[in-house]
Amino acid sequence: MGCLVSHLASKFAFFPPSPPTYQIKKRDDGKQIAVYTSSSIPLSGDVDDGGGGGSNGCSLDVLSLDTKRGNKIVAFYLKNPYARLTLLYSHGNAADLGQLFDLFVQLKANLRVNLMGYDYSGYGASTGKPSEVNTYADIEAVYECLEREYGVSQEDIILYGQSVGSGPTLHLAARLPRLRGVVLHSAILSGLRVVCHVKCTLCFDIYKNVNKIRKVKCPTLVIHGTEDDVVNCLHGNGLWKMAKDPYEPLWIKGGGHCNLELYPDYIRHLCRFIHEMETITTKTRLTKIKQILNSKPKKCSFCCIATWQPGCPECPRPRCPKCCKPSCGCFRWRKPKCPDVKLPKCPDCLRCSPCGCFMCSCKCVNCCG
Repeated sequence: MGCLVSHLASKFAFFPPSPPTYQIKKRDDGKQIAVYTSSSIPLSGDVDDGGGGGSNGCSLDVLSLDTKRGNKIVAFYLKNPYARLTLLYSHGNAADLGQLFDLFVQLKANLRVNLMGYDYSGYGASTGKPSEVNTYADIEAVYECLEREYGVSQEDIILYGQSVGSGPTLHLAARLPRLRGVVLHSAILSGLRVVCHVKCTLCFDIYKNVNKIRKVKCPTLVIHGTEDDVVNCLHGNGLWKMAKDPYEPLWIKGGGHCNLELYPDYIRHLCRFIHEMETITTKTRLTKIKQILNSKPKKCSFCCIATWQPGCPECPRPRCPKCCKPSCGCFRWRKPKCPDVKLPKCPDCLRCSPCGCFMCSCKCVNCCG
């Protein structure tokens, strides 16, 4: 039953443009090019210059990639000669590469990045049918292509997921511990949470980003419109709060689901994020990881109870910082289970002093038993 519901959910989640906005053709030299379906004009410009680019000087590689699910997907690679990082872009559920090409050109130029975009199985000129598991196989094939064909390591990749694209983005990000960064644009907590308010994750839910965001170790930028009527802004806020390394989010006032790129703050904030990811060094990242580890609660010692700073969940926590007597009802003393707690060697029993510190007046082992 769960698989059936999940299959039905996938049908409602994907709306590939029909017909596709572009087609793939081969030139005389065997190289693939993409042309608009409506006009047969190459995507890279009004006139093909014979070098894979058009009159706008855009360097575009049109790729056909095999996935482990047996589908052949189309990917566009736009190279920027001044780039240090590569943006791997996963688009929303109602667009294909033909519609996004102009945006890709702008992002490549404004952000000074190489950009790899791809169509999911069943989208554009990609074969197969769209489904959750297929999108996971699709992004894995694109990442492998970046490594194999272009020599790009995960340390130089920023994953970008828009709407449904946040699903495959977080799927891959959770598996790559050394990614440079992640951008979640109008992202979803999960597929089911878009259509109804549920707090638990059900087995037939799709794109369970709420579970995967906690596994992402790199800086995560969340961008969401406050007036998004498709995916409520609470989804973006929830993902940002659960991220291990959250970057300053961008809440675009008045922004909807599909128009955030039109706001000046969008490209400005994104440029700042990319620039900071470019300048961050391995040493800086290691220092940041150490700070996160050092900020975790330490195991308590006996004195931490007296100073009202218990760090071990197994140790008793007084509700009253100055009175720890059982008679007040706010605290019941029991033997701490933390192995680091050192019981006093004093023969007297624990009691509260006027200053709020513990003092000994009998055998602690007996009264803590």
